[in-house]
Formats: sequence, C-alpha cells, structure tokens
Amino acid sequence: MRTGVRRRMGVEERRQQLIGVALELFSQRSPDEVSIDEIAAAAGISRPLVYHYFPGKLSLYEAALKRASEDLASRFDEPHEGPLGARLLRVMGRYFDFVDEHGPGFSALLRGGPAVGSSATNALIDSVRQAAYDQILSHLGVTEASPRLELVVRSWISLAESTALIWLEGRRVPRAELEVQLVHDFAALAAVSAVHDEDMAELLRAMVKDEPADGPFVVLAGRLIALGS
Repeated sequence: MRTGVRRRMGVEERRQQLIGVALELFSQRSPDEVSIDEIAAAAGISRPLVYHYFPGKLSLYEAALKRASEDLASRFDEPHEGPLGARLLRVMGRYFDFVDEHGPGFSALLRGGPAVGSSATNALIDSVRQAAYDQILSHLGVTEASPRLELVVRSWISLAESTALIWLEGRRVPRAELEVQLVHDFAALAAVSAVHDEDMAELLRAMVKDEPADGPFVVLAGRLIALGS
C-alpha cells in the first residue's frame, strides 16, 4: 500500500481551501497586511497556483468576505421562543463571538480594507445588515415596518457595529456588559420612539409583555426608575 501520497484536490475543493486559509489570516491581521505569498504558504501551494484559482488578492478577499458575511448573517438566526430580551441577548452573544474571532478582518471591512468601496463588498455588507434587519422584524412579529420602526431597527444595527469596532480597539469594557447594554439600547430606542408614536407604543408593550422579572428589559426599567428616586 502506498503511503505519504498527497491527494490532489479538485478545483472547487482547492478554491474553498484557499478561501478558508485567507479568512483565517484576514481574521488575525488586516487584509492589507496579508500577502499572497503568506496565503500560498499556509495552503501548502505555490504563489502561481493561487493566481490559477483567483486573479488576485482582491478577488480572494471578496470570496473570503462572502463566506464571513454569510456566517455573520447566520448569527442573527434565533428560534422564536421565549421573551424577546433573552433572544436578543443570545443574538448579541453570537455576534460578539464573530467579532472576537474575526477582529482585524471585521474592523478592516467596516473601516477600510482592500475591497472596501467595491460594489461586491458593499453588497455583502448590505446583505448582512438586511439579514439582521429582517430577523429583528420577524422577532417583533412585523412583516412591514413603519418608518419609525425602521429607523429604530436600522439605527440599532448601526449602533451594534460601532460598539463592536470601539470594543476591538482595546476591549476596555467587558464584553458581557456590552452585550447586555446593546439589548438595553434596543429597548431605549424603541421607548423613545414610542413616546412620539402610538403604534410604536403598542409594539413596545408587546415587547415587554412576557418579560420575566430578571429579563433585560425589566432590569433596565428598574434601574432607570431607581435613578430618579
């Protein structure tokens, strides 16, 4: 029996391997700092062979970004069971898992990197934001958002992105605290909007209706009341 013979990968299998290797490297450092030579070495192939599968680093980055964006979008998937506050808290936990695992790549994507500004990259970023938006509406039991609700949800998604980017700079605030704070932020945005709109007020009442005493929405309300006493 022959041993030590490396199996030759098919075209698609090799492409997927290179995407995985590139994503791992991009997760450790900004994509600007990762060379094709490093990707080739990590994959165990030659530099020219990388170019056989991808025209250049930009196309490989976009392919890795596509995989990462699909992964990030999936973090917003959550069973429609239990109180909304607890569901959002689990979503934030998975969101920060991704941010923690792909820190430099996540930061490069949102702040600037080799593919930022391209139509492909912008479409991928928008697809993640839209997936998050659709998931939140689904958990609220809404099929078509009012202008005020759309403003609340999209503002919250932007806030989550900004919070994650700032946290990556030095992790100066405990991650678990930020996850809870972002859930509180969602409730606060909804509450401010509810002051100005009866439909939002009704939605807010539905949000907190099944919250337990130790749920994040109830805890926030209690702390706010305590501040005024």
